[in-house]
Amino acid sequence: MVKVCSLSEIPPGTLKGLQLDDGRRVLVVNLDGELRAWDGTCTHEEADLSTGFLLGERVTCPLHLSQFDLNSGEAVTPPAKTSLRKYNLKVENEEIYVDLD
Repeated sequence: MVKVCSLSEIPPGTLKGLQLDDGRRVLVVNLDGELRAWDGTCTHEEADLSTGFLLGERVTCPLHLSQFDLNSGEAVTPPAKTSLRKYNLKVENEEIYVDLD
């Protein structure tokens, strides 16, 4: 498990990205109190989704405006076609941890 941030850093309706030492990106989203963790890299051109736009339950890639559903990870608008990988997470002592295995 990798510590991403404190729970207080990601209030409802926000997202937070983290780039790991190995180059992988993680995107944690708080959808009305429900936390989800995804691969933070767009599946089309590898843009950083944490610099994109959170609109409801979708994140929009800042590069070519592909949108991903943050409940399923599905790419819902082109040019991206491949879904995002979902990661398990846990909250312990007000800290958010993501399982990258």
